[in-house]
Order: sequence, then structure tokens, then C-alpha cells
Amino acid sequence: MLSLLIWLPILGGFATLAFGNERANAARWFATAVALVTMAVNIPLFTAFDMTTPAMQFVESKTWIAAYDIRYHLGVDGISAALIGLTTLTTLLAMVGAWTSIDKRVSQYYAAFLILEGLMIGVFSALDAMLFYVFFEGMLIPMFIIIGVWGGPRRVYASIKFFLYTFLGSLFMLVGLIYLYLKGGSWQLSDMYSLSLNATEQMWLFFGFLIAFAVKVPMFPVHTWLPDAHVEAPTAGSVILAAIMLKIGGYGFIRFVLPIVPDAGAEWAWLVIALSLIAVVYVGLVALAQDDMKKLIAYSSVSHMGFVTLGIFIAFALVREAGNTDGARLGLQGAMVQMISHGFVSGAMFSCVGVLYDRMHTRMIKDYGGVANVMPWFAAFIVLFAMANSGLPGTSGFVGEFMVILASFQQHPLIGFVAATTLIIGAAYTLWLVKRTIWGEVGNAHVAELEDINAREAFVLGVFAAGVLALGLWPKPLTDLMEPAIANLAMQIASSKL
Repeated sequence: MLSLLIWLPILGGFATLAFGNERANAARWFATAVALVTMAVNIPLFTAFDMTTPAMQFVESKTWIAAYDIRYHLGVDGISAALIGLTTLTTLLAMVGAWTSIDKRVSQYYAAFLILEGLMIGVFSALDAMLFYVFFEGMLIPMFIIIGVWGGPRRVYASIKFFLYTFLGSLFMLVGLIYLYLKGGSWQLSDMYSLSLNATEQMWLFFGFLIAFAVKVPMFPVHTWLPDAHVEAPTAGSVILAAIMLKIGGYGFIRFVLPIVPDAGAEWAWLVIALSLIAVVYVGLVALAQDDMKKLIAYSSVSHMGFVTLGIFIAFALVREAGNTDGARLGLQGAMVQMISHGFVSGAMFSCVGVLYDRMHTRMIKDYGGVANVMPWFAAFIVLFAMANSGLPGTSGFVGEFMVILASFQQHPLIGFVAATTLIIGAAYTLWLVKRTIWGEVGNAHVAELEDINAREAFVLGVFAAGVLALGLWPKPLTDLMEPAIANLAMQIASSKL
């Protein structure tokens, strides 16, 4: 089933290219149908999932490159299953949302998204390190094309910056993976987990992984590529970039750093915790100064993703210094819930900006004002998503952040206090954005002529809203899905304590 999830959208993407530029509408329908079928194929991943074991499920293993024991090895646990589900849903919504916004090279545009979807699912299901690296690098290509071809005026600069940052960062990971292979003679992640590494080896591997995944999250100070990429990317590109691709950085920390170099992770947890708190506070303040809606939400993403790395490395610190595995589980669960929540909230916020941009062809906040007077249904949606972005209880934005803050307080009250300032800073930049664009008198004649959202846009925003509310009001199904894998990770950290 995992192979079907990976290769169905990839092959569907190449098939979409056959429609050419002459049959744009047919390409849209075909590609969207492929995305819908892919999401349907994903359903048994949850209905048949055994939530009582941390073991990998739906495992496939075949020899790929026999000379180096590289295998086509796939499998999922609760963590990767949740992220694959988010990928299939968000890709479908992004493609439906882009229905009328792209009118040039339509078949190539939709093909790029389908191929990207398959490669991202491959990242989340690969159990062979080299296979993971191939998918990890391969997904850069379609996103590079999406930004570089269909982006804004500075699209070439943004796409090259995006590619160079992420590609160069991942080279450090490749060096680390090659070292692990030479030491253990296997590319299988399970074999790498059982390797006995001394403190020096763990330290060098830790920093190699840190550079690769910090760029992808992105963490402060290697986050500067993200605002440029978001501003220039088309709306659907921003949705996928924020909702899925950033999560691969957090997933990499969980899949590689925790099990392979737990002692170095615990030793250097203070560094990542400090960088995460800087992202939460400083980058949040940077978001407050933005006059471009997309750039504001991009900086907001960096701030909110700081909670993901904070939760992961608070788990290291709690186990190392206090043997607190329950607190570590809370931090890891909070990080994962925050990843899924941010997928819904950031995807929704960028979709809302896309709705306005399609009508006004500007993202500058000063060009709006009083949108609620002419687009009441749209205003209802964006206010809900703004509340979630601010961490309002009852929305998904609150749950993950609250869990990470609770875990942080167990490590040190000061860390918890600094992390909690996001509830103030996040509300400041998000609500100020809403105040200047949605509320008040109609800003100008162009705003007065706006039409409210149509059925297609209402569907996209409605599904995002359902996800935000469902996860905010009832997160238990998600936490139950991930709990065995999370508990196993916490025990791995504890058992490796020197």
C-alpha cells in the first residue's frame, strides 16, 4: 500500500504532462482525481493500523542496489502515518484551491504537485537511509520548479536560494549517513539505531543532522530562505511548503537524531532549546513588522515551528537531567501535534491570502481594509484561522503549544515562560493583520468591488476549518495514533543515558 501511495501520484504526475497546454481543464480534472484517489488509498492506513505497538507496519522490503545493501524498504508508525495523512489531504486542497489562479503551463503545474506529493510520502515512509536521502533530495526539484516557473517577480532568486540552502544543508546529512554505513555495514535505519557510537562520533553526527534538518524546519538563524520562497511562490506552493515540507525537518530530528545520537542530542539540547526560543520570540517580533501578508505568515511559521524543535529537545533535557520520561513523552507529543496543527493553520492562512490575491493582485496590507463588509463568509474563515494562529483554546493552535509549554515548565519555569510569550506575540501580529485587512470601514473602491468566496473556495477553507476545530476540540485520536511510537522514542532516550 505504501508503494501505491508513493508511485500513484508520481506516475499520475507524469501522465498529467501528456495533456499539454491545449487541454488545461482536462489536466486539472485528471490531476485532482489522482490526488483524490491517493487520499482514498491512504484511508486503510488508518483503519487497519494497530495502535497498540510501536513497530513499523505495512512494511515492504526489496533489494534495490545489492552491491551496497541498499534496499527499497518502507514502513510506517503512528508518527509517519499522521504526516502521510496530512500530506494527501493538503495536496488535494492545494490543487483544488489553485483551480483558476494558474492559466499558463497548467498541466506542468499540476504534474509538479503530484510528483512532489509522492516524493514527500516517500520521505515519511522510507526505512532505508539512502532511500530516505533520495526522496529527501528529490522533492526539492518539483518545488524548485513550482517557485521558479510560476512564482512572482523575484522567483528565480527565491527558488535558487531555497534550493541552495536545503541542498547544501542535506549534504552534511549524507556525510553522516555514509559514515554510519561504513561503521555498521547497513543502510537500514533499524541497524543504525543499534550501532554503538562513542561521544565524539555522536557529536559530529549530531551536528551534521542538525544542519540538515534545521534548514528544513527552518530554525533560526538559517530561516532566511523561507520568507523569500513564500512571497514568490504561487499560493498552492506556499500551502505545501508550509503545511508539509517544513515538517520534514521535525520528522528528521525524530527519526534520526533521537534514536541514533541520543547522548549527543541530550548534551547539546540546550543549544537547540535556545535557538527555538529565539525563533518563538524574536522571529515573532519580526513578523509584527511586516507589511506583506505572505511574509508575515512566513515569519509566523518560523515562530510556530520553533515549538516543534523545542518540544523534541525538551524531551532530551528532561530525560537526561531528571529521568522524566513522562515529561519527555509530553514534549514529543506536543511537537507532533504542533506539526499537524501548523499544517492545517498555515495552509489555511496562505489559502486565505491566495483568495484575496486572486481578486486584488496585491499582498500588501495597506491595500485592504474592511473586507468583512463585502466578504462576510471569507471574514468568518480567516478570523477562525487567525484565532488558531494565536493559540486560542478550542482550536488546534492551542493544543500542541500548550503541551510543549507544560513540558518546558517541567524542565525550567523560565523556558516555559519564554515559550508562553508566543500566546501574546502571536496574537499581536495575527490580530493586527486581521484588524487592518478585515475590520473597519471599506478601505478603497477596489475592496468595495470584492465578491465573497465561491463554492470551491468555501470547500477548501471549510475542510481546513474542520481540521482546526476537530484537532482543537478532540485531539485524542491523533495522540492515541502516535502514542506507542512516542513512548518508544522516550524509552530509547532513557535507555541510552550514560
